[in-house]
Parts: sequence; C-alpha cells; structure tokens
Amino acid sequence: MAWAMKAMQHAEVYYKLISSVDPQFLKLTKVDDQIYSEFRKNFEKLRIDVLDTEELKSESAKEKWRPFCLKFDGIVEDFNYGTLLRLDCSQGYTEENTIFAPRIQFLAIEIARNREGYNKAVYTSVHDKEEEKEGNHGRGKGADSAQAEEKGANREREKAKTNKGEEKEKEANKEIRKSSEIAI
Repeated sequence: MAWAMKAMQHAEVYYKLISSVDPQFLKLTKVDDQIYSEFRKNFEKLRIDVLDTEELKSESAKEKWRPFCLKFDGIVEDFNYGTLLRLDCSQGYTEENTIFAPRIQFLAIEIARNREGYNKAVYTSVHDKEEEKEGNHGRGKGADSAQAEEKGANREREKAKTNKGEEKEKEANKEIRKSSEIAI
C-alpha cells in the first residue's frame, strides 16, 4: 500500500511538472539522452501518444522490454520501481488511463513524449485555461489598441511564467528525487 501511495505522489508531481513547464525542455534524469536513444533504437515504431497495453504487458512485449530495462540496472536509481504511466498522454492520471510500469519504462516513454512534443498538449491546455480565466474578468471586447496592449501584457506574463516554470521544474525535480529516496 505504501508503494502505491508513493507511486501516486510521484504521478501527481510529474503531472504538475509537465503542466507548468514546457515538457520539451524537461530533464528527468542525468541520463535522459541515453534512455531516449536506447528506447528509440529498441522501440522505434512504438506509438507513444496513446499506448497499447499489449505492447507493454503481453508476454512477447515483456520479452522485448526486459533486456531494455536491465540495461539501466545500476545506471538509473530504482529502475524497476513501480510507477504509474498514463496510456493517453493528452489526459491525466485516471483509473482508466493509468497502468503500473517499471520506473525505466515510465522514464523512457515520458522522455520520448516530452522530446517528441506529445506532452505539450497537457502544458498548452493548462495554460489556455489560465489565459481564459485572466481574460474573462468582466471586460468586453475593446478596440484594436486595447487588444494590442493585451497581447503585449500576455507576452510579459509568458516571460514571467517561463522564469516561474524553471523554478517549478527545479522544485518538482527535487520532489521526485525526494519521493524516490523515501521509497527506498
């Protein structure tokens, strides 16, 4: 039960991270490049936007995944620790959209989703909702100059969000490391 709670905490931290920082710039481990290149070398045709559980959990899939995972024993801490993995990367962690997977499988798929732009949908949808809230505070449609002024203000907010996002990324990475250490 304790490891399931830790897995859920890890999932929540990770989802907050990809919601607040552009995922293409995230670094989940010190060996992201190695994980990504090995993953794509071994699973070049694996569809990662919406995962098929058969390609992860069937006996034939396990035969392919096992050697990949074992390559990271001693390289990635807790490489085989149980984590939660979203099946459809455009959605959050729900009972229907989540499976248990070894940590290295989670890392490989999520690093690929980040680098290939699939997780950008989460980041964009969260930021679109924030902009809607900011834009709907009782103001009607204004003249072109008001719209231009608002666009300039939006650019300034985006710059500030980027700086805040970098800070949130550092904090979230600390949380992920801390939850991994506690799990040991």
